[in-house]
Amino acid sequence: MEKQNLRKAYGESLVELGRQNPDIVVLEADLGKSTMSCLFKEAFPDRCFEMGIAEQNMASTAAGLALAGKIPFYGTFAVFASGRAYDQIRCSIAIPGANVKICGSSCGLSDFGDGKTHQSIEDANIIKTIPNMTVLNPVDVVETKKMMRVIAAHEGPVYIRVNRNDLPVYTPSEGEFSIGRMYPVRDGTDAVVFATGAMVWKSMEAAEKLQGRGISTQVVNVSTLKPLHKAEVLKYATGKKAIVTAEEATKIGGLGQEIVALLFGELHVPFAQVGIDDEFGASARTYEELLTKYGLSSDHIYAAVAKTLGKS
Repeated sequence: MEKQNLRKAYGESLVELGRQNPDIVVLEADLGKSTMSCLFKEAFPDRCFEMGIAEQNMASTAAGLALAGKIPFYGTFAVFASGRAYDQIRCSIAIPGANVKICGSSCGLSDFGDGKTHQSIEDANIIKTIPNMTVLNPVDVVETKKMMRVIAAHEGPVYIRVNRNDLPVYTPSEGEFSIGRMYPVRDGTDAVVFATGAMVWKSMEAAEKLQGRGISTQVVNVSTLKPLHKAEVLKYATGKKAIVTAEEATKIGGLGQEIVALLFGELHVPFAQVGIDDEFGASARTYEELLTKYGLSSDHIYAAVAKTLGKS
């Protein structure tokens, strides 16, 4: 399938939103060419603020702009967005419910060349624990652009997790994105894989292989990580013989554990979690190399579904 870049979609969306609403402003932390907020800077230089490598100051400034009636978007690598400015996000943005939009760019293992210091496998898990925060994880460029329109209109803080690499497009052009809704991208009757971000792509590959063994696997795109609604999970889990989750994040406090908690006492179905164990990332030559090393390849998802169904 054709692959397109989510960071570029993020930057293009900022420009489009900026044309529609003069209150939208953008802050960056010396990484505008990577997050692609540089596109907004080119279009609206007087509404873009370079904060330097000072993520805490950037978060506090964004909160102040929000209190002044602006709609600030700020972005940096996800590992810095969630880690360096945690206290400012909690106290200055989340507690007052400031209308700040945070982009955690190059999330997960997608910054494959820069190693564990730059690979954020825990960013969404951390931000989800903060009250008042909405946390989103788009699957492709189409969903990213739809999501950005909703983020700009949503009142309150939002964290969007953006992959660094080109990913296949699964989202149809028609229809709008809705916070809290899950989106099936493949039908199936035997098992369901609740996947998020780049793991939708790998789950789709796994489902194709499973079909060759006569195993019908539904793949559901979980692009809203918070709020996660029980009714949405039950809609796709009910009637399945196996449930698998797939996330490019640490398993601790992740999507898998949340879905298990929601289904506890509701369904008695075999379950498996595909995610990163309690360890940091590493440098690699390619993204695929890391996905395989950390158990996130299509083969790993295939094996998890087959084993959970008792057909390994």
